[in-house]
Amino acid sequence: SGDVLGPLTASLLNADAICTPISSNSLVDQLNFENVNRTKIGSPYVIAAMQEVGGAVVGYEANGGFILGYDASGPDGQLAPLITRDCVLPILGSLFLAKHKGITLSELVGSLPSRVTASDRLSNIPSDWSRNFIDRLLEDRVLFSQFFGDGEHIKSIDVLDGLRVTRADSTIIHFRPSGNAPEFRCYVEAHSMEAAEVLLESSLRKIKIC
Repeated sequence: SGDVLGPLTASLLNADAICTPISSNSLVDQLNFENVNRTKIGSPYVIAAMQEVGGAVVGYEANGGFILGYDASGPDGQLAPLITRDCVLPILGSLFLAKHKGITLSELVGSLPSRVTASDRLSNIPSDWSRNFIDRLLEDRVLFSQFFGDGEHIKSIDVLDGLRVTRADSTIIHFRPSGNAPEFRCYVEAHSMEAAEVLLESSLRKIKIC
């Protein structure tokens, strides 16, 4: 996905700063970039953050869009800034890195921190219901603990775009009303695909019975 290829491409281009939506894979936070900025979900927010950060900054999204904010030195010469989503650069950049290192693409990705994301949505959910449900989660400790665990199981809570909870075991559950459809979205992150799929299924099932 784009939030895995993005950090690889940023590394190839020697970027100092990264701007990416809050729902992107957190493996980037464990790499050696000087500055990682989280934004609301949507490329306009990513671009606005890049313009504010400046310098050798890139942006990317999980959908594969990569945004270059500076004159970068590529393997075969200079790359001019491109402040719109580009799907080709992260593909070519990651393939080049794998070939340059003499390993397969899967081996290259396998060298990154083991963090797996998954997402899904519930359709025909009015935005008002979604927003009210998130407010209930924040206000009702019993309801909150049913979804995320009690206080000792919580590492951090982020309300930048919806409700994103990082638990003590480093799993993440992120609820968010869709910005362009009557849908309630759920993003999760874990150390393996199996764990992520189980967490996603259980989170959506709990919402359905609320």
